[in-house]
Amino acid sequence: MAAALKLEPRGKVLTFGELLLRISPDEEGQWLSQNQLPFFIAGAELNVATALNLWGIPVRYQTALPDNELARQIVAFEEKQGIEMAVDYRGQRLGLYFLTKGKDLKNDALIYDRAFSAFSELKPGMIDWEKAFEGVSWFHFSAICPAISQDIANVCEEALKIASAKNIIVSIDLNYRSRLWKYGKTPDEVLPELVQYCDVVMGNIWAAETMLAIPVRGGLLEMREKSSYLEAARETSAEIIRRYPKCKAVANTFRFDSNRQANYYAAMATGGEFYASREYHALQIINKVGSGDCFMAGLIYGFYYTHEPAEILEFATAAAFKKLFIEADVTNLLVDEILSESAQKNI
Repeated sequence: MAAALKLEPRGKVLTFGELLLRISPDEEGQWLSQNQLPFFIAGAELNVATALNLWGIPVRYQTALPDNELARQIVAFEEKQGIEMAVDYRGQRLGLYFLTKGKDLKNDALIYDRAFSAFSELKPGMIDWEKAFEGVSWFHFSAICPAISQDIANVCEEALKIASAKNIIVSIDLNYRSRLWKYGKTPDEVLPELVQYCDVVMGNIWAAETMLAIPVRGGLLEMREKSSYLEAARETSAEIIRRYPKCKAVANTFRFDSNRQANYYAAMATGGEFYASREYHALQIINKVGSGDCFMAGLIYGFYYTHEPAEILEFATAAAFKKLFIEADVTNLLVDEILSESAQKNI
């Protein structure tokens, strides 16, 4: 039950990850003649923190940035929004990524430019985690962090050990970014050591296969049968909970899209029960980036306030679906707007 993740007292949510700038050229190349490249402040864990802050939950964001005017302008902007920024100023550069407008992070239009960034050069011992966890009751990170380097994976483990010792709830999003795993390790060699500390695991059945070596039966993706996907989610969730006894909830999202159309639904296993959300359909979406982060924020929001599991899942799913119609990496919708009747209708 949700009560298994009850926070006493409810402190801050700390998220840890790399702050990036997303540069978003248009597909037709008009940016060349117009001398304009739209940009967005990005980073999966910052997206989660931004949503939680918008929804009234106190958050702190831990990252590393170069000590220059650009980085300080970004930090000042985020602090003005209400996010407590815990920045380790070091290194020479801010990470970037380029993604053609409207495209997916798994698309060939994605180009990373984050090698030798301030965050990528973090090593164990550089962050004072005792200080970072002051007043914190929930810690969130994603699988993007350990994908960067073995050093960052070690930093994550360093943080997780301290968080667990302090009885802080830990969540992970199993984001898989194939272009980042370039340092000689496969995800399933790294993630199990980190997931053992996690209370909440979010992702999808294929990410669990790639990162935790929990197999999905062959041909499932081609079936396009919701009942088969949900049964696979039930099986994968049960196996994660079996392998990692600290885990109390596993959520899986399903988004199938083509030609800017999308079907979206989710499932969650917790407290010995399995829940499936309603299904959403869209004929036209604007931006695929950040919907998973919004879903993760929705889960944290629901568990933070000890809502019922079915309610938690429905809110997270609605929040993630509505994010598909927002151009920025983060949601701008308040809780009441997500819960409103209009948010529940197909678009």
